[in-house]
Amino acid sequence: MTDDQAPVTADALRERMRSAPVLGGPLPSFDPATAGPDPGPLFARWLAYALDDGVPEPHVMTLGTADAAGRPSARVLMLRGVDLDRPAFDFASDAASRKGRDLADRPHAALTWYWPRHGRQIRVTGPVETLDRATARRDFLGRREASRIAGFTGVMSAPMQGRAAYEEARRRATEHVAAHPDDVPEGHTVYRLVADEAEFWQGAPAQGHVRLRYTRDPVAPGGWTRGLLWP
Repeated sequence: MTDDQAPVTADALRERMRSAPVLGGPLPSFDPATAGPDPGPLFARWLAYALDDGVPEPHVMTLGTADAAGRPSARVLMLRGVDLDRPAFDFASDAASRKGRDLADRPHAALTWYWPRHGRQIRVTGPVETLDRATARRDFLGRREASRIAGFTGVMSAPMQGRAAYEEARRRATEHVAAHPDDVPEGHTVYRLVADEAEFWQGAPAQGHVRLRYTRDPVAPGGWTRGLLWP
């Protein structure tokens, strides 16, 4: 492993990236003809397969949002819950964070999961709902203590005046959680993305990738249309 403090040139990075292995396999097969009429069950099967196979953090996903001016932003967070019938996907954040502000301005988003071991991606897009305070409370109080302390430490996404400020804020947050274990930060919010499009991508070593897209269609049988995309 190289020293992360050592200088690295752009040319060296380019060569290393070109030689890095991708889709090494063995990869699972995917026959889109066996996929059901709606995306929920297929999502469940792929996520369950990743969990069963010991894929690290398979519930971690990338959330993409945009602000009022259309400037995009992305970050990695955890899937907090799923409704397979709609399907819909829950995640949490502070309403004052950048993603919270983005969603207040433009309540639409994209979620992406990527499991390199299986060569699989899932991407869903759709409108985002803000769930009620009781749901946010259950989500927060169900977390481990370290996560709850983090929720009371500083203001998410705000500028921080050095590491000492963080250590002091965390000390105060630790004391607060110990003294008030049932408190929930005012801004803690659970959001729900209701999919109107879902795409499943299965990689193959010989580049014979498979892309299957579901699109919500209220007049179609089952409420969805599906079709293959060029990879």
